[in-house]
Amino acid sequence: MAKQTKAGSYGAEDIQVLEGLEAVRRRPGMYVGGTDVKALHHLIYEVVDNSIDEALAGAATRIDVTIHADSSVSVEDNGRGIPVSPHPTMKKSALEVVMTVLHAGGKFDGKGYKVSGGLHGVGVSAVNALSEWCEVTVKREGKIHVQRYARGIPQGPVKSSGKIAEDDTGTRVSFKYDPEIFKGELEYRFETLVQRFREMAFVTRGITIHLLDERDGREITFHFEGGIKSFVRYLNRNRETLHPVVYTEEKQVEDSLIIEAAIQFTDAYAESVYAFANTINTIDGGTHLTGLRTAVTRIINDYARKAGLLKDADPNFTGDDTREGLTAIVSVKIGEPQFESQTKVKLMNPEVQTATQQVVAEVFGSFLEENPSAARAIVSKCLTSARARDAARKARDLVIRKSALESLTLPGKLADCSEKDPQKSELYIVEGDSAGGSAKQGRDRHFQAILPLRGKILNTERARLDKILSNNEVKALISALGTGIGEGFSLEGLRYGRVIIMTDADVDGSHIRTLLLTFFFRYMQALIDEGHLYIAQPPLYAITHNKKTTYAYTEREKDEALKKLGAVAEKAALQRYKGLGEMNPDQLWDTTMDPANRTLLLVTIEDAAEADRTFDMLMGAAVPPRKRFIQTHAREVRNLDV
Repeated sequence: MAKQTKAGSYGAEDIQVLEGLEAVRRRPGMYVGGTDVKALHHLIYEVVDNSIDEALAGAATRIDVTIHADSSVSVEDNGRGIPVSPHPTMKKSALEVVMTVLHAGGKFDGKGYKVSGGLHGVGVSAVNALSEWCEVTVKREGKIHVQRYARGIPQGPVKSSGKIAEDDTGTRVSFKYDPEIFKGELEYRFETLVQRFREMAFVTRGITIHLLDERDGREITFHFEGGIKSFVRYLNRNRETLHPVVYTEEKQVEDSLIIEAAIQFTDAYAESVYAFANTINTIDGGTHLTGLRTAVTRIINDYARKAGLLKDADPNFTGDDTREGLTAIVSVKIGEPQFESQTKVKLMNPEVQTATQQVVAEVFGSFLEENPSAARAIVSKCLTSARARDAARKARDLVIRKSALESLTLPGKLADCSEKDPQKSELYIVEGDSAGGSAKQGRDRHFQAILPLRGKILNTERARLDKILSNNEVKALISALGTGIGEGFSLEGLRYGRVIIMTDADVDGSHIRTLLLTFFFRYMQALIDEGHLYIAQPPLYAITHNKKTTYAYTEREKDEALKKLGAVAEKAALQRYKGLGEMNPDQLWDTTMDPANRTLLLVTIEDAAEADRTFDMLMGAAVPPRKRFIQTHAREVRNLDV
């Protein structure tokens, strides 16, 4: 008999089988991406996606989403209603199967849905599993059918009652997230849902999505008859456009592939192109996006050669040249989508690239032929872009060739740290020499580097890369980070794992922070996407009483601190910090730079399209939209130092 040499046994009895939805509760991250606030919103998206699929099937025209006062959520549509009759093999209501069995759904064989965003049959059942309670009401076949669940377990059979019109159909899913899974003070954000539902309404032409927040009474309704054509107009509403939106829609192979594309060039310097597959925002693009970009570049080059705007000696425009100022949406609906992973961020179907390229090339080529003035304006922009890109390449090479210290002598010297491992080091970008001096003295030199910037950096929303690279502050930033920029950008060269913007809590500080965020969003977005960019939160107030100082980071914290002091609050010394330079090095370390005490805000992009439009509105050339924004939101600003 063989001697057991390892501690413990491992036999058949150790193999666990997780029954029902227990797997979802054990590993929520596998199904909804985690247990944070982002995953909380994902619960709503999963349910709404089912309603969107009903709209894609031509069955639903309206979706109502309600956040109730107790933070429960209801999603109701006027689709066909989830089937309720007994399932042929499971021997229970099909509704119960859909709600309690993983990988059960009507989207696998292509009969119930030709195209669908939900493909794995885990969405709504995962929501049920992660909810304290869930109730589904189905209107179908002239009756109302209801079933209630507690943490995924049915609380009784499906109950059918009443008599309603045969054509009165739909599904209502109500649920309350489970605090045993989603712990802490988590709340649904109205603005986050607004961005998501606006996007859904754009790419699902004709659907009406109504969102009501009963917590504060806010509500909004989205309906876009123009679909993605309206989406492009929305993105460009603060930009000068060169021509009307070019739009096409084509159905292929018995409607199992539908391609929509909308294209418009503007006077902007950035590219704003977004891709969707079965209404899902494929943020990493894929074959549909490649097809669109390839077609646009090829057609512009063909036209420029044919019209004599590109001479024989001139090289072809590159993709970067033809995409400057391009706003475009490509949306495909496909029966059998292949995504790179379960997160569905990249479409992989090879046939989609060829089909999209052909469809876009045909309609865009015809547009240029029929609109020579618009075509010449587009080609002229590409020519200017090509020249600027060549100048930028030379400027970038110059920046790269210079050593970090050489290029940093003019804008302010980088005070580097001794730690060379990027995972363990961080760079504070600080405004001005005064704050820079305090930060250099107060920091931990082992892992914290300081880069002071003099004055305000260039507004990169209104400048091409060649002009940007001639700006000393920007050059200092690029050299310090080590990532390069433009075509040569790579996160592999990043010298600091955390890049922290630390500016004063006044108007100038806010402006500098916005300028820096604009630069990172437009030219180093991967830095944000990969979680490297942060904003430091310096305190607004120092409250001193009996030689003891406490710091308040918000007005609310200040009020609470004074309230705690009670009767002696009037004898406390209250100092309002307008700038980081007002703090001595020890105070700056204690409040803003010490990892044990500081508060850092991670910069994220929840919705790239909305961020694109917002930066363009705040930092672009058009003044009226910015004025409207300031007038609208001025009352929300309580601490404005002018």
